[in-house]
Amino acid sequence: MKQQVLLYDTTLRDGTQGEGISLSVDDKLKIAKKLDELGIHYIEGGWPGSNPKDMEFFLQAQQLSLKQATITAFGSTRRAGTPAAADENLQRILESGVKAVAIFGKTWDFHATEALKTTLEENLHMIFDSVKFLKQAGLEVIFDAEHFFDGFKSNRDYAFAAVKKAEAAGADCVVLCDTNGGTLPHEVSAIVKDVVRELSIPVGIHCHNDCELAVANSLAAVQAGAQHVQGTINGYGERCGNANLVSVIPNLQMKLGLKCVADSALPSLASVAKYVHEVANQVPPNNQPFVGRSAFAHKGGMHVSAILKHPETYEHIAPESIGNARRVLVSELSGQSNLLFKAQEWDIDLNKKNPQSRKIIEKIKEKEHAGYQYEAAEASFELMVREGLGTVKHFFQLEQFKIFMERDDAERLLTEAVVKLRINGEVVHTVAEGNGPVNALDNALRKALESYFPLIKEMYLADYKVRVLDETDATASTVRVLIVSSDGKEQWSTIGVSANVIEASWYALFDSFRYFLSKREDEIELVSRQAREERIGVLNH
Repeated sequence: MKQQVLLYDTTLRDGTQGEGISLSVDDKLKIAKKLDELGIHYIEGGWPGSNPKDMEFFLQAQQLSLKQATITAFGSTRRAGTPAAADENLQRILESGVKAVAIFGKTWDFHATEALKTTLEENLHMIFDSVKFLKQAGLEVIFDAEHFFDGFKSNRDYAFAAVKKAEAAGADCVVLCDTNGGTLPHEVSAIVKDVVRELSIPVGIHCHNDCELAVANSLAAVQAGAQHVQGTINGYGERCGNANLVSVIPNLQMKLGLKCVADSALPSLASVAKYVHEVANQVPPNNQPFVGRSAFAHKGGMHVSAILKHPETYEHIAPESIGNARRVLVSELSGQSNLLFKAQEWDIDLNKKNPQSRKIIEKIKEKEHAGYQYEAAEASFELMVREGLGTVKHFFQLEQFKIFMERDDAERLLTEAVVKLRINGEVVHTVAEGNGPVNALDNALRKALESYFPLIKEMYLADYKVRVLDETDATASTVRVLIVSSDGKEQWSTIGVSANVIEASWYALFDSFRYFLSKREDEIELVSRQAREERIGVLNH
């Protein structure tokens, strides 16, 4: 059997100490259920002695029907000079109703004397008494040896004395904490080996990412004998964060051949990472290893040509194995392979022998030189490819548009757009007001199209971004407008570039409406046919 590594998640406690991270009780409950589904063994819910919200979580978590995970409380050793039974922090842990607890204690002599302002001997008693008290209460006790690596390097004997006190008191596991995140992998490896040789109970690891080594240090610790890894989903945590379990899990299981979660759970890793980002109201980093949107994105033409033949040429694992997907980006670096890959995604029949492929690639490069960037505007890119192949239906054409802006005596700014389109051979004029020129233009365009294509009512503008491409030209700079549209089921992005922000916005709006109509062409034909039949029925009647 594969060696089992136990996973301890502290997203709900240590993770919330990260800047900008705040979770409600309901958020914590949602994430706990998702972590249990993934197969996490311990879920640290918070510090019941520190705030009412954490205690509320523990009380509500008792109603969760978890399949595997053990809800765990966090706390500190008793205060200096206070008996364990009288320590409020330890009492709150018992009141939380948990079956397992992680308590931290000082293992760095400097911290014991300077931070706690107590003697080295009293600190050892604090560790022993706290662990023994919680064990006698029937709890599983994990001792977090705070600042262990710094303490070990400062005073090896005292650091060892601290963790041996926890073992003697009945601790089920001793976790070595790189609290300041400054230890290097070779140091972690050597020190963990020493501790594993000295202790008869399991040893764990808790790393911070201040040197961007939290994942590497966690792996080094496991290879040195650690059987328990603490971390957070997406690496949330104080300062630079904690060890990212989303990276730790596949590295341990897929690279080192160890057992963390069920093999069937690995494909859910990307969705879990995204879920936690969303609940925490964080923007997922595109370049997040394993699960980021760019983790398996390929841009260079030679790279794409190679992965079309053998994906392993530029991918260290199959993206679908952890729930991600391969993406091919289109830019001025693209070759025919990029274009062919995208064409396959859209069920477009395109091959290298088709002379139109080369023309389309050249057009892409010209557009990108002008400031277009299709990596985030695949709808505009697809329209351009289909236009190059002559397969795009032109539902409407622009004849003219005008924007009027007026500020009245009450200091109100009024914006009006006039749009002149040609639809089905007819010239259509519409006028609409809006909250600014782009909104007015959107309203006028929508007003003109809805009478011919009622499905337009389903789509809406979900996001609008403007970027100045060359700030040296000041107010004459070229701008890039990116519009995200949605019909409530899916989203698509379109792009426009011009020295005039209104014109750039028009190009992006124009593509957005065209893309929607092209994707719903069959429904549009059906609605139009039904309308014609109704009109004929009325005339015959």
